[in-house]
This record gives sequence, structure tokens and C-alpha cells, in this order.
Amino acid sequence: MAVPDFQSFMLPLLKTVSDGKEYSLGEVVDTLANQFGLTDEDKRELLPSGRKTRLDDRVGWAQTYLRKAGLFERTGRGRFRITERGHHVLGSTPATINTRFLRQFPEFVEFQSLSRQSNRPEQESEEASQTPEETLESSYQSLRCNLAQELLERVKNCSPRFFENLVVDLLVSMGYGGSKNDAGQAVGQSGDGGVDGIIKEDKLGLDVVYLQAKRWDGTVGRPVVQAFAGSLEGQRARKGVLITTSQFSQDARDYINRIEKKIVLIDGEQLAQLMIDHGIGVAEVATYIVKRTDLDYFGEE
Repeated sequence: MAVPDFQSFMLPLLKTVSDGKEYSLGEVVDTLANQFGLTDEDKRELLPSGRKTRLDDRVGWAQTYLRKAGLFERTGRGRFRITERGHHVLGSTPATINTRFLRQFPEFVEFQSLSRQSNRPEQESEEASQTPEETLESSYQSLRCNLAQELLERVKNCSPRFFENLVVDLLVSMGYGGSKNDAGQAVGQSGDGGVDGIIKEDKLGLDVVYLQAKRWDGTVGRPVVQAFAGSLEGQRARKGVLITTSQFSQDARDYINRIEKKIVLIDGEQLAQLMIDHGIGVAEVATYIVKRTDLDYFGEE
């Protein structure tokens, strides 16, 4: 099963620490994972950022919300325990605890009023079931997806020569081709509306990569990839990169896994993502730095 949303952890977490002892987050995560029957794969699932597991993030925010509502109190560095209010809530045997339930406590209302969710409707929504970090990351991924679609549309409508320069800029920014002049001399020689040539694999030119990039509209099938592999043989090249603004068929992708030549297929979606990652055709609008409490600074706790 998938990792439950962070609100689902609130009541089980409160019950888990109901003995009044001090706990750290790490001490309760495994207990809750077992209660929910999570697999090892579920426990290892990461957030899109790759910095934290989804399980740790959701249990952590469940603990934060309960503490902001006065059901937990901090007892030391990274440690907490249940409060009298927490015991009282458990004594009322609630069927569930969620953000709506916690709004009965003034401290939690004040906490929410300082967050971006303060003006949300009272009803629980799918977005409200996400942790703040998940909401931030999903918003980022949505912006990135829209940007990638816009980039790809512009790439499809640009001139052949502009497309050639774009591919050169991207490869150089990725560390291929040596200098811009070296790369520019190596590609764009075919004059067939695409890019077709040889480019250095590294700045020293210890190896070369055969490159072909075309603005196809339909799905690129195995015959095109097979012809490209044949071109590698004619160039005595062992490695190649085939770029398209559309997509490759599964048959084409299966084919490159069965041949000796090393061929990398880059479709339109991946091309746009690489452009974003390496700053080609995009400009920075804003930077947001997410910070956390420095526990080392408060080492006396």
C-alpha cells in the first residue's frame, strides 16, 4: 500500500506516545509503518527532491501539527511527549484527528493563520492532505511541467539552424563538445534541417559521439533508429545520441538494448527537461530557500 497522508498518522501517533515517555521521531516512524502495514519499498519512497523519505516527512508533519495544537510538547533536542491536553483528547476517543479537528485549539488556529493555508475553505481537500513540503514540491513540479511544454513548442517552431545551435549549446553545457567553437564545427554539416555530425565526448576529445537530431512530429520507430545505428558503423563510431522533438516507439527503445553500439535516445520531453536543468532557453525568475531549525545551535536542549 502507499504511504498514507500525514493527517492519517495523527491519531495513531498520539496513541503511540500515550504512555507519557519522551520520544524522538525516529523511534515512532517504524512503529507507525508497521501499524499501517507498509512495505520496505513504501518506507524507502522518496519525495521528488530525493532529500527525505515520504514516510519521515508525513510523520514529521503529523507530529508538528499535534505539537502546534498543544497535544505534544518539546522536551529536548528532537524529542517530544504527550501533554495533558493530548491525554484529554485521547480520553474523548475521537474517531479521527485531522486539521479540522485541531482547529478547536486556539494555538493551532494561530499557527494556521501564519501559513498559506489560512484562507482555505473549511472542507478537507486533496491538497490539504499534503504536507507543506509536498505542496511546495508539487507546485514546483507543476511549474516545471508547464515550462517544459512551452519550451518544446518553441523548439518545434524554431528554424533548423536555430535548432542546431540549441543542441550544441545544450551539449556544451552538459560537458560535451569541448568549447562552443569545437562543437559548432562538428555539427550542422548535413544541411537537411537537422543536426548530423560528430562531437567530442569530453573536453579533451578522448572519444567522440555521433549525433543526430531532427524535429520529427510523429513517433520515431525502429527503422529510423536502426538506420542511425548503421550510420555509426559507417563512421566507425561506438557511441551515438539520437534526439527528437517527438517520442520513440517502444520497439525502437527495445532495439537499442539488443545491439552492441551504445545509443542514447532523447525524446522531446527529456530534451525540454535537460534544457531546464542546464539553463538553455530559460531564465531564472525567483529563488526560494527553504530553511529548518539548526538543532546544533540550540545544543543546550
